[in-house]
Amino acid sequence: MTLQLQSGEASPIKVLVTGASGQLGFELQATCPTGYILIATDADTLDITQPAQIEAALDQYQPNVIINAAAYTAVDKAESDEANAWRINATAPELLANAIVARRIKGQNIHLVQISTDFVFDGQQATPYLPDSPTKPLSVYGASKLAGEQAVQRLLADALIVRTAWLYSAHGHNFVKTMLRLMADKPQLGVVYDQVGTPTWARTLANTLWALLDKQAQGIFHCADNGVASWYDFAVAIQAEALALGILTQSIEIKPIRSAAYPTPAQRPAFSVMDKHATENLLATSLPHWRDSLRAMLGELKQPTL
Repeated sequence: MTLQLQSGEASPIKVLVTGASGQLGFELQATCPTGYILIATDADTLDITQPAQIEAALDQYQPNVIINAAAYTAVDKAESDEANAWRINATAPELLANAIVARRIKGQNIHLVQISTDFVFDGQQATPYLPDSPTKPLSVYGASKLAGEQAVQRLLADALIVRTAWLYSAHGHNFVKTMLRLMADKPQLGVVYDQVGTPTWARTLANTLWALLDKQAQGIFHCADNGVASWYDFAVAIQAEALALGILTQSIEIKPIRSAAYPTPAQRPAFSVMDKHATENLLATSLPHWRDSLRAMLGELKQPTL
């Protein structure tokens, strides 16, 4: 894709971020580099399921890029709230893409970055999933996110779609912060060991998105921290790193359990590790290992400002 600015090449690129109050939105604001102006919106200021609000935002902000970080991410709740999950994860990206198509006809060049998920895969593969690996979601969440991808691809051939996995940060609700709370309150925990993926700091994703924009990337890319872990491995590492930093004061027993012993409304892929080589090759860099990212995030969480 070619980012053609409306007011001259020296002007900064205006990036409108939807869902800016979430984990990724928070990190995008914290990492916005020189040369970009970030316009932060959330559901209270821009409801992307409403075409009139999308049009008003495009008129008001005149963005060069939209990063759609808004999503219905309550994986289990989505099974009983299917209409809302599809409205936010599938219909809204299509509405954004349609609005961009209409603007391009009028000469306003806007590019779309759609954030997606490892849950578009069924977890039956034994090797990391490539961007063009067959998709087969197991849940309403995964199916709705895949539909969002497909709508964007159908309407905007030059869109950038970035899949990520197991996202956490010092901001918002996530597995790391839940584990820290439970580890401080419970004598022991049981955590599933037969779901394998890659924990990803939202900071890694944010930095990668800015770098992909610099490269004017288009198509589907995968972004997650490097390495592989089960949820059990992740929990054990959270406790070890938190103890080392003094966030936790005593260790508890963490027992590995099978997914069958902890049934959830949504089925999750047993293996959702994604191949990131295309991303790393384009950016000429290696993504960090998830354990290093976890340690850095916990260091931030320990600071009183966070």
